[in-house]
Amino acid sequence: MKIVFKILAHINKIILPRYSQRDINNLSIIAKAIVGYRYWVTKNAL
Repeated sequence: MKIVFKILAHINKIILPRYSQRDINNLSIIAKAIVGYRYWVTKNAL
């Protein structure tokens, strides 16, 4: 199962935008969902 999350993390790194330099409180709802999804995939890939 970990291999699936590692593949997803690699795809996310290529496709999805990065929000690391932005204040999370000022993001839109969709951007917050993307940050949450990326966090969930990264956490499960480690």
